[in-house]
Amino acid sequence: MARLDRLGPASKEIAQIGAVLGREFVYELIESVATRPEKELQAALGQLDDAGLLFCRGTAPHASYLFKHALVQDAAYSTLLRGRRQELHARVAATLDERFTDLVERQPELLAHHLSAAGNADRAVEQWLQAGRHAAGRLAYLEAIAHFERGLGLLHSLPEGQVRDGREIELQLALGLCLFPAKGAVEAKLPYTRALELAESSGAPLQRFEALYGVWQSNLVSGRITGARPLSERLLRMAEREGDDGLRLQAHHSGWSTWALAGDAAKTREHADAGRHLYDANRHASHRLVYGGHDPGVCARYMGAHAEWLLGHPEKALGSTSDSLALAGRIAHPFTLSTALILTSVVYLNRREPQHALRQLEAAEALAAEQRLSLMLEPGILRGVALAGQGADDEAIARIREGVASWTRLGRTIFLPYGFAFLAEGLARHGDRLAALAALREGLETAAATGEHFWDAELHRLTGTVLLAENKLDEGQASLQCAIRIAQAQQAKSLELRAATSLARLWGERRRRNEARDLLAPVYGWFTEGFDTPDLKDAKALLDELG
Repeated sequence: MARLDRLGPASKEIAQIGAVLGREFVYELIESVATRPEKELQAALGQLDDAGLLFCRGTAPHASYLFKHALVQDAAYSTLLRGRRQELHARVAATLDERFTDLVERQPELLAHHLSAAGNADRAVEQWLQAGRHAAGRLAYLEAIAHFERGLGLLHSLPEGQVRDGREIELQLALGLCLFPAKGAVEAKLPYTRALELAESSGAPLQRFEALYGVWQSNLVSGRITGARPLSERLLRMAEREGDDGLRLQAHHSGWSTWALAGDAAKTREHADAGRHLYDANRHASHRLVYGGHDPGVCARYMGAHAEWLLGHPEKALGSTSDSLALAGRIAHPFTLSTALILTSVVYLNRREPQHALRQLEAAEALAAEQRLSLMLEPGILRGVALAGQGADDEAIARIREGVASWTRLGRTIFLPYGFAFLAEGLARHGDRLAALAALREGLETAAATGEHFWDAELHRLTGTVLLAENKLDEGQASLQCAIRIAQAQQAKSLELRAATSLARLWGERRRRNEARDLLAPVYGWFTEGFDTPDLKDAKALLDELG
């Protein structure tokens, strides 16, 4: 401050205006804001340069200036009275609006900052929304979140009413959409819930749909499947009422995702097929920027693949997996691609092809790290499952346990029953059958609490195999029979085959060979594809043994 004071009032004022403009500014901008004769302005800037307070690059009028240190800028800025500070920020905002439209298009947050500091809250809120959307369009989600939060922080300055509510709905929806890929579903739920609350009373139908969709997805991806189901049904009713194909596509999107986790593969495939029929890559390109941050066409394919595998079509599932990855590659949208990679890895795990799953997981994790994205599923759990499939039980157990702990800390339960099943399998092979049974109980309890039932048959089948190893034959057989009943109720032919193979093996060992063959042969005979997959090979080998 002493150095600034020694330079005289003219240079001090130019330093203050420069401090309002920022750490770095160009001559053309300070010339427009300072409204001083050219010679006086250049002399004052030269004095600041000579004093070592500013660094100058180039020659006016094409020069740019940089404060030597942020503390120099802060010192100059702090000497401004509040009224003068607001006046200068307002002048900068007006100049940017009138003469620097290209700069504002590239950096909308610059105008938003000056409008905020000028006390023009109404325009500042709108500009922070634009700045956030601009950052989100560049996939700079963390930057976008900061901009939206700045806009929300100014809303209290606006008068209450529909205009303010409408602006808040827009900001909350935009914030939720960016939180989803950047930080996950738990964090996104709050803004979506607030947006829905406002939209119910003052929002447009499209805003109500988008807000409800965000609340549905936050519930689903957090693992609250029971809570997600009525929300999905409401989305379907809203879409039919509005008669809009885009809304119908997203309502079916909620349907295939919800029923996949709830354990109804047939309904999952029905909704996924409807989504594939409605989807158009060009017409619905904007959907990945509005609904959950990922492309619905890609999602319909990989979730359809899950349903196809469960329903007993492992080759069709592989084809849908390839289609989803190919479409994700063409779209080149990072969050869509990372989600496709991690969820198609599950198809490979179910086909008992861990080496393919590991490649998918590595690609998903690399992309997420590069783009600073959250992943839809906990990769540590899936990596542990893949390692278990390769027989690396010690490492598999450690990875799954770490993944479960990490996922639980984040408040998420999605795919935990799946992880517990493979943790138990590894523990059982390791000889720790009591710990295996404890993991299976936890998996079933989690499924019951959350409504995530798609892996229930496997949890019961594995419980049966561990009980048999403990020489608890009646209890083990009852668990295997329960697994078959669940798989049949869910039309999950692939899981029915596994459970029937386990029970037929038990009966064969207990000299009930005819019963064993009569149990397994019809299930195996139902299949028309996938005969080179391990599950079908195991069933065929057992049938050959049974004679």
